[in-house]
Amino acid sequence: MNNQVAVVRPLSVAVLGAGHVGTVLARLSVAAGHDVRLVTTRSARELALIADFLVPGARATSIPEAIEGADLVVAAVPLHRYATLDREALAGKVVIDVMNYWAGTDGRIDEFEAATTSAEVIAGFLSASTTVKTLNHIGYHEMDSDHRPAGDPERRAVALAGDDAAAKATVSRFLDEIGFDPVDAGPLAASAAFQPGTAVFNGSFDASALRDALRPSSGEALARAAAVGH
Repeated sequence: MNNQVAVVRPLSVAVLGAGHVGTVLARLSVAAGHDVRLVTTRSARELALIADFLVPGARATSIPEAIEGADLVVAAVPLHRYATLDREALAGKVVIDVMNYWAGTDGRIDEFEAATTSAEVIAGFLSASTTVKTLNHIGYHEMDSDHRPAGDPERRAVALAGDDAAAKATVSRFLDEIGFDPVDAGPLAASAAFQPGTAVFNGSFDASALRDALRPSSGEALARAAAVGH
């Protein structure tokens, strides 16, 4: 009988953005045992200070070094700066899109106004990458306070959406290991169910309640997406 336990390799996680969301996710990733690289447009000295004091255990590095070999790339930049993401460097990578479109903050951006979901605009821009939408419907302060170990009755659930099953499986593992129950909402178009203004975006749910909350909204989102495609 083989009693060996399979060893799960830590993920290499590149976090693009050292604001509130980026630093919290980097900190949770480090706590989960992952190899975390933090990137921002700030000076190298300032980034090193952020890593040392806010995300001990993460490495402050350049974009090429952070992305090379990364299993996951977390895009945690302000949405109005999404076009600064290096599409060539991100080609072939799984990118977690945590961004939200806020016209009041970002200014009116016509391509987002015309789109059913912001996630599809980002995925179109990062066409050589595989995009998974998640963690956009939970505030950074809640990420910091609401993460729980697996099986905890108070564990919070987060939705994810994407068109690639393998990418979603990796992201689901990541979400679970940083302290949240992943709930697959369906394809990327289904992210309409947890955008700003939806019941999911404005609430907090366990996995069962989140599945219930997503079910009707996801159906409507997919119906709208199908109508657009015909």
